[in-house]
Amino acid sequence: MLLWLEQNLGTIVVALLLAALVVLIIRKLRRDRRAGKLSCGGSCGSCAGCAMKGRCGH
Repeated sequence: MLLWLEQNLGTIVVALLLAALVVLIIRKLRRDRRAGKLSCGGSCGSCAGCAMKGRCGH
């Protein structure tokens, strides 16, 4: 088991860093949404969410 960990340490570290990055991105998006910040910039003409039957959220 220890040998496997040593052989795959680089892959494990990269996977953990990517997972942490995804968690931080999701956390930021949730905080922005709760704060009322718009992800589309507020222009419904260019927002794909508004074009899809009002799914934009603002």
